[in-house]
Amino acid sequence: MNRISSPQSICHFGIAREDITPPVGIYHRMWGAASHDQSEGVHRPLVATATYFRSTAEPSHQDQLLIAIDHCLLGYEEVEMLLRTITAKTSMDREHISLTFSHTHGAGLLNMDRESFPGGELIPAYLEQLATTLAEISAAAIADTTPVNITYGVGRCNLAANRDYFDPQLQQYVCGFNPGHSADDTVVVARVSDANRQLLCTFVNYACHPTTLAWDNRLISPDYPGAMREVVERETGKPCVFLQGASGDLGPVHGFVGDTEVCDRNGRQLGYAVLSTLETLSPPGTAFQYAGAVVSGATIGTWQSVPLDSQDELRLREWQWDGNRIALPYRADLPDTATVEAEYRQLVLDEREQQALGESEKAADSRALAERKKRMLGRLQCLPPGKSFPHQATAWRIGDAIWLTVQGEPYSELQTAL
Repeated sequence: MNRISSPQSICHFGIAREDITPPVGIYHRMWGAASHDQSEGVHRPLVATATYFRSTAEPSHQDQLLIAIDHCLLGYEEVEMLLRTITAKTSMDREHISLTFSHTHGAGLLNMDRESFPGGELIPAYLEQLATTLAEISAAAIADTTPVNITYGVGRCNLAANRDYFDPQLQQYVCGFNPGHSADDTVVVARVSDANRQLLCTFVNYACHPTTLAWDNRLISPDYPGAMREVVERETGKPCVFLQGASGDLGPVHGFVGDTEVCDRNGRQLGYAVLSTLETLSPPGTAFQYAGAVVSGATIGTWQSVPLDSQDELRLREWQWDGNRIALPYRADLPDTATVEAEYRQLVLDEREQQALGESEKAADSRALAERKKRMLGRLQCLPPGKSFPHQATAWRIGDAIWLTVQGEPYSELQTAL
């Protein structure tokens, strides 16, 4: 082998970003164990980034809008509202829009079913503004497209660890660091450069739950992706877009704390791994080729970067798109809404009674268990009727790379198998 090249893509691309930090005081309780309901400050701002991909073929009917949002999750109705606003503004086919969440647990739980909770009165206006902002940056990204080369690289980072730990005392699995199981440590980096080889942005795909900050944290935070972006953007001067990987079974070794410095340290760890990977990439539009021997103290074999040939460029422009809904059967033990509603109301009553009796520890447990039931209700209420759930998966291939988005929190086996 006398010629190698980094995986690359050639397409049209646009990007736009905006701050989406909620107002301080908005409902914030993401953790069942949290004793607070409302945010009390901001650790780092939340951002949303719209990126637009289009084939170089004209006319192109298989474009893709990928929007990365610093939030944990939103409910079905909330996502539908965002998509309606984006499609109205951009005329994009809804199937070609992917909303991806960083999955930070420090942004708050901002679904409409929390409107009656402390700080929940701020949620409707915030979601309306979020929808407007996402629509505006999507339109801006589409309007400002340019021909680009995307070059990909793979690095390593041991920030993430398996989080399925068996507690021998409880005789059950808990969600926490499991030192006895290996974890996917892959960092995938994509460098986007314009026709003049000038950097436009970087993408980072890494699988690790943003759960550094937990129930003791009262600040709005993007968790570790915030500090990661800061490290990368300080060096590159261009936007860094974080895309959460298949992290259902992965979380940070040092997590579930209230200390923002631990969070920033986790982010810096990933950020430096990203920068290291970026430095390994060949210049855009080139391959690395053997250039022959040079007689010296030893006979040296030399290599150099050479431009890609026309056949390579044709391959890198190849574009395929596919969107599928996979029917996943509902679990046989899925509870009914009425039962969960009754259990929720009973736990709320238990908490009040325990607080009145001064049984603070029992009251805290009841409060956390009530939160579990509340979230289960939310999930049950948005399930489509029938015997299966239409699980959305979208894939688009550009040249040497396949971009894949899926719903939910898949385990890392999905990503490592692919």
